[in-house]
Amino acid sequence: MITVKSKLIKTFSAIVLALAIGLSFCGCDSLFSKKEDDGKISIVCTIFPEYDWLRNIIGDGHSNIELTLLIDDGADVHGFQPSTDDIVKISTCDMFVYVGGESSTWVDDAIANVTNKDMVIVDVVDAIGQDALEEEIVEGMQVEEHGDHDEEGHDGETEFDEHVWLSLSNAQIICATLVDELCALDPDNAPDYRLNESLYVEELQQMDAAFREVCGNSARNTIVVGDRFPFRYLVNDYGIEYYAAFVGCSSDTQASFETIAFLASKVDELNLPWIIELEGSTLGLAQTIIDSSASGGQEIIYLNSMEFISDEDIQNGVTYVDIMQSNLDALQIALN
Repeated sequence: MITVKSKLIKTFSAIVLALAIGLSFCGCDSLFSKKEDDGKISIVCTIFPEYDWLRNIIGDGHSNIELTLLIDDGADVHGFQPSTDDIVKISTCDMFVYVGGESSTWVDDAIANVTNKDMVIVDVVDAIGQDALEEEIVEGMQVEEHGDHDEEGHDGETEFDEHVWLSLSNAQIICATLVDELCALDPDNAPDYRLNESLYVEELQQMDAAFREVCGNSARNTIVVGDRFPFRYLVNDYGIEYYAAFVGCSSDTQASFETIAFLASKVDELNLPWIIELEGSTLGLAQTIIDSSASGGQEIIYLNSMEFISDEDIQNGVTYVDIMQSNLDALQIALN
């Protein structure tokens, strides 16, 4: 549960960011001077899915595009705070793509004093429009204290689930926005970008069809997740029911006895041989649920939320489609 200590840490991080930005813009104008006109178009993406979508849309042979992944080498998107160098990259780029939602509260400060007044800014949660889903609390899910994850935000605004990239249909919508903005920035190469985007969308559609085939013909329809649950868009697309310990953006690291007991009882009730955990998770909650179930002996299957992508993975050529394929493989086991 969110403690006073964790709230103080969040407040301190926000203060540090504000001070860093303030100091950077006071007396350090050389850092934020206008980008040298080298003919290149600079695009900064906050997370890997955005980066990989654009990498596919841009394609090969366009050295005039400089594509940068901001949150890299396994950094946690939920706790990210930009460095001064990151702020410089954002301030001077031609196109900035970010997630939106509660994990991107730092963005308003980071773009407040951009030097490129013609910068294109794409919020991918906004890009999917009415397809954005509200964050939800399902039966048995541990609710954070102090209202941090109530259905409405601090100002009474609806809290939308920000993990929009885990829906292949959302990915297609966002790619359409990205290619439009890129073509406006670089009209000379627009035909190439539009061709690349159409070919890539076909690949996304094929993957979507594979998910529908597997999930529509599965023996089971319910999963139990001993972890945070950033997969609401994924399960919504394919009609999968779920129980999980925490909401997708939860800062909780320990589940209550009641949460563990409820999830363990669901594993027994549904006779599930598998429990799901996030790839790279360090909570260890799935094993605790297994140990607490009456039947015992379940195995752990991993789903990848793409919130933690290492430089090594990127250098080895991992792609968004690769990771979604691994998630499909995991669901094929978990649902059968």
